Amino acid sequence: MDAYAAVVLAGGAARRMGGVDKPARTVGGLPMRERVLAAVADAAPRILVGPPGPVPAGVRLTREDPPGGGPVAASAAGLALLDPGTPVVALLAADLPLLTRAAVGELLDHLDAGHDGACYVDADGRRQTLCGVWRVAPLRAALDRLATERAGGRPASSVASLAGAPIRALLAGLRVREVPWAGGGPPPWFDCDTDEDVRRAEEWTR
Repeated sequence: MDAYAAVVLAGGAARRMGGVDKPARTVGGLPMRERVLAAVADAAPRILVGPPGPVPAGVRLTREDPPGGGPVAASAAGLALLDPGTPVVALLAADLPLLTRAAVGELLDHLDAGHDGACYVDADGRRQTLCGVWRVAPLRAALDRLATERAGGRPASSVASLAGAPIRALLAGLRVREVPWAGGGPPPWFDCDTDEDVRRAEEWTR
């Protein structure tokens, strides 16, 4: 799998960190969102969904509708900026400071013709759905389906109907390849929800 895009979701409320801009927290001297964007440096385009602010060169910035509307609304906002014909998108949380290009490549390698997406699964069998790659066409179809369901069966005219929807509802009908992490070092899906998580990530990056 050569051509792919990346959508990085950076709009969470970070309640367990006092509401700070969590993806802007640094790990190893770089904001977490920039570490995630660096892991998909070969993606085109790279889209960051989150609050207004400076972004690395070449990165497109957008905002979910409404702001703070959750990962499904943010996914819809990111997919709306994809170039026509984009076959695959990496859908990633912005607080994955240990994500690497090799880990993304592993997911792309596991995305075969029989699946709509591939994501990591941890040792307990839990899917790490915001550390995955997805075929764009079925993902868009899933967004349309979910928006219509949440609109009571009526055609949904706005992604605002996706506000608050859980990511598992979006991916429920997709064929997902579960990928265990076989590489060395910490798992690439390690996310930083607390100050202690940030400290652990710092230790791993030394």
